[in-house]
Amino acid sequence: MLRIDKVTVSGDNGSGEKVEILDNVSASFDSGKMYAITGPNGGGKTSLAKLIMGIYRPSSGRILMDDRDITDSNITDRAMMGIGYAFQNPVRFRGLRVRDLLNIAAGQEMGGTRTSHRENMERFLRVVGLCPRDYAEREADGRLSGGELKRLEIAMMLARDPRIAIYDEPEAGVDLWTFERLLEVITNRQKNKKDGITIVITHNERFLKASDEILLMSDGRIQQQGDADEIWPMIRDDVACRWRASCGGELDEAECYR
Repeated sequence: MLRIDKVTVSGDNGSGEKVEILDNVSASFDSGKMYAITGPNGGGKTSLAKLIMGIYRPSSGRILMDDRDITDSNITDRAMMGIGYAFQNPVRFRGLRVRDLLNIAAGQEMGGTRTSHRENMERFLRVVGLCPRDYAEREADGRLSGGELKRLEIAMMLARDPRIAIYDEPEAGVDLWTFERLLEVITNRQKNKKDGITIVITHNERFLKASDEILLMSDGRIQQQGDADEIWPMIRDDVACRWRASCGGELDEAECYR
């Protein structure tokens, strides 16, 4: 279980003024469940993910993992504890091959040649739809497309097999085929990892409906958290009304939202 207890994260707005990026946030994530975090841009979704990973440090509040206080643990410590984070914009690695990255993610020596290492590497690539013969020796740099990098990052997450897996907008910048594949991989991994926690930051309806619970964030706060079957219809109707109103249409007209 992961628990965020009354956490505030403060930052600089660029003009020297202190602002609260996250404001007194509390949330619980139970083992065996998949969570979707959604809400307007700038609402604090990615900030919450980076807080959990240890990239951001709280100015107040606590973070607990299995009742252990990890508030002061850094990103390396949290990775060792079993927390993994897939960025919205995957990092490009010049000079490192795809197989090197997967070996590192799996905790194996870079360039290891043991049969088991190779078989695992090939399996992870196939799962995300990348042919090992075509990709294993390629550099993970700018020559890979956004969709290829997304799939590689998911493969690295599978290789690491973290207990808490955080995906930041895995649907962003990928084609429909890649999206369908990533959705399948992420949801199947959670189903097969009964003690795991999956957290997906998303605006995508498919991910929202596939999740066990949804958290709605805005203005640096969690506005709602509950079962997906209950929260999704509320979010859908509320967002539609807000967009219609902001576009100047009548509330019974959906053209603006569409």
